[in-house]
Amino acid sequence: MISLNDIRSTFLGYFERQGHRVVASSPLVPRNDPTLMFTNSGMVQFKNLFTGVETRDYKRATTAQKCVRAGGKHNDLDNVGYTARHHTFFEMLGNFSFGDYFKTDAIPFAWELITKDFGIDKNRLYVTVYHTDDEAAEIWKKVGVPESRIIRIATNDNFWMMGPTGPCGPCTEIFFDHGDKYWGGPPGSPEEDGDRFVEIWNLVFMQYEQFEDGSRRELAAQSIDTGMGIERVAALLQGTNDNYSTDLIRSLIEASAHATSSDPDGPGKVHHRVIADHLRSTSFLMADGVMPSNDGRGYVLRRIMRRAMRHAHLLGAKDPLMHRLVPALVRQMGTAYPELVRAQALIEETLKLEETRFKTTLDRGLKLLDDEIALLGEGKELPGEAAFKLYDTYGFPLDLTQDALREKGMTVATEGFDEAMAAQKAQARAAWAGSGEAADATVWFDVADKHGATDFLGYDTESAEGQVVAIVRDNAAVKELGAGETGWIVLNQTPFYGESGGQVGDTGNLWRLDSQTDRVWVSDTKRMAGGKLVAHYVENVPAGAKLSVGDPVGVEVDHARRSAIRANHSATHLLHEALREALGDHVAQRGSLNAADRLRFDFSHNKAMSREELDAVEREVNAFIRQNTPVETRIMTPDDARALGAQALFGEKYGDEVRVVSMGRADTGKGTDGKTYSLELCGGTHVIRTGDIGAFALTSESASSAGVRRIEALTGELALAELRARDARLAEVEALLKVGRDEVMSRLKALLDERKALANEVAQLRRELAMGGGASAGTEAQKINGVAFHAQVLSGVSGKDLPALIDEHKARLGSGAVLLIADTGGKAAVAAGVTADLTGTLSAVDLVRAAVEKLGGKGGGGRPDMAQGGGADVANAAEAIKAAEAVIGE
Repeated sequence: MISLNDIRSTFLGYFERQGHRVVASSPLVPRNDPTLMFTNSGMVQFKNLFTGVETRDYKRATTAQKCVRAGGKHNDLDNVGYTARHHTFFEMLGNFSFGDYFKTDAIPFAWELITKDFGIDKNRLYVTVYHTDDEAAEIWKKVGVPESRIIRIATNDNFWMMGPTGPCGPCTEIFFDHGDKYWGGPPGSPEEDGDRFVEIWNLVFMQYEQFEDGSRRELAAQSIDTGMGIERVAALLQGTNDNYSTDLIRSLIEASAHATSSDPDGPGKVHHRVIADHLRSTSFLMADGVMPSNDGRGYVLRRIMRRAMRHAHLLGAKDPLMHRLVPALVRQMGTAYPELVRAQALIEETLKLEETRFKTTLDRGLKLLDDEIALLGEGKELPGEAAFKLYDTYGFPLDLTQDALREKGMTVATEGFDEAMAAQKAQARAAWAGSGEAADATVWFDVADKHGATDFLGYDTESAEGQVVAIVRDNAAVKELGAGETGWIVLNQTPFYGESGGQVGDTGNLWRLDSQTDRVWVSDTKRMAGGKLVAHYVENVPAGAKLSVGDPVGVEVDHARRSAIRANHSATHLLHEALREALGDHVAQRGSLNAADRLRFDFSHNKAMSREELDAVEREVNAFIRQNTPVETRIMTPDDARALGAQALFGEKYGDEVRVVSMGRADTGKGTDGKTYSLELCGGTHVIRTGDIGAFALTSESASSAGVRRIEALTGELALAELRARDARLAEVEALLKVGRDEVMSRLKALLDERKALANEVAQLRRELAMGGGASAGTEAQKINGVAFHAQVLSGVSGKDLPALIDEHKARLGSGAVLLIADTGGKAAVAAGVTADLTGTLSAVDLVRAAVEKLGGKGGGGRPDMAQGGGADVANAAEAIKAAEAVIGE
């Protein structure tokens, strides 16, 4: 039996032989189509090639594209598990031509592949064409399809359009007849919705361009876009028309049955099918960076998770089940999609966390539902208020309640649910308005309330497309931002990181997709409305680059700047742990800045770090950079993260779930295996491996506030430049000292000892000179009011030399008072002394203050026996001495 994996490789191999480039599947989060919640077809990643916005180095491509339909207008969630062909996750095989070949090649390619390479019975194949597409009908006849099995369809089922305007064209679909054991009729018949005739491939001919007035003209470069559902082809090649009976999905169903000790085809059949399908969609979404949350894509993921978990509960699973099935999925699909292998640990941990948390409320929620049902009569709808209580109190999304009621033949009165939701939002708005927030923030609350949270794509990409959902100028929402104007742009999705957690906001370019040349510079990015929104600040919009609400735009982060910021942020985590290792567990973050040109880290510590401690920290950070281990991210509850030893960021508020960033391996580390060096709660962007930081150099350590120290440092090229500058300065010192590098320290020490000895000698000579007199009048002691008084103006003496000279003069006098004034370059340093026998009647403080006043200074102070002060003008030294004499003569 041909396996689903064989079908995938056969398809891609066939078109590769036909000159097609095998292109990897794009992520499930569309980066080039802001109108889609998830990638839902193979052509999504090539949209800009079809419209001519983008060119690549190939004109033929083939892909196996992973797709999800579980949100927005493409939503198959309600039918999954109950039908043979509905899925939240599926794979779409496709071949594409970008202005290269057209119908005359596309149809024969399809016919040859399915009838020869796949060996499908041509007599059981039917095709549909658009009713006016005679060209396609004739080509089908030429390859061997009889006219009786070529069905002309006049509806839009066989005419594809990208939108109201733009590329469009007819399509042709290939159907397989599963035989009369299944009910249903051929396409176009009243019974076409049956299971007998199943569409397996759709070939779209992008032939025209549609204009607003309804007219069409042929495209200069006509293109091909095809889509073959791999699950449907696998079903017919494996002798069934039920996608859930194919080898890959069946293996997941059996894994579910084994884990729950139940029959895969028994009463719990639907439960196993839901679990198998939802296992694929949730795992692939997480592998592509979507994490469960209460908004946007993350909320859809959580809905799918909880729907699967309820079905596991109905199978009797007492412990979390979904995470135990991930290895079975990786075995089946990990070779074709290596991102599953890379993210396996994250997927398992996140599924286990979600199911553990949900199980605590599931029993109570289901009991509430049963109680509500018991109060209803047969055939009655569940009141919307009751469904909302399940959502608000127990985390039951509406569709989960609808799914549970479906099994009982019941529905929900959704109008009441919507009313209760609206009432809750109104209450939240009123509570927020009274919380003391700035009045001008109201506009951001309104935007978040109307459009929901911004989807952040920046963990995985630096460029994407988004749609303008709001523009704010001067604290008011506006419809457009014209030439020369400044304001904030909010998109439905963006790779730009909004300033938070110490990491600065991104900068980069933004442009309308219909104008590739007029780019608008985003000079800052911030988070608004409590972090729900990411707002892009643009200044002086260029002429011709007007931005309007609803515009599809391209966005691109400044790569070099983001890379530098990432390096600094990751280095901050390593620095934090290195400080704890060097100084002790009391070290905790007290603030940080992760900018493009530097990092700053404030931490609790009550004294300056020694040179040895700083060197040890710098060495340790660089050692873990060289270790070049992966930087890994997991989603956990704050309590679980802290239990593993994760450090929380100072001042951050955490919700029910947090991102936990780990890096480095150490014998005495943290984490589940006790080997993780750094483990921190963090929502910022980081390098892929520690080696991407490049290098780390400390530039300063200082006091920030009482009990808090601050370190500043550089990474990458700036760190290398700092280290080169240090080396250059050392080389200059070597040259000046005329010694080798190994002798610098001993030579400097000798010079400093010599300098100290010379300084002491000079000071002694100055004192001897000063004691010898000769600088000014009044060098001899005189008697004033019976007190011996010595006053002198000195040069070549510093203020700090005066106290020693005062003591020597006092000793020489035996009894008396001394006033010394030192000329310090035009300014004056003053000191006065009074011998102990006179301090009862005369104070040195009074002498200094009297002198200082004449010297242009204020105050002065000390003890009765010794006081000092200073003045601005030594020229008045004589008057200062006279003022001191007057104090003694009183």
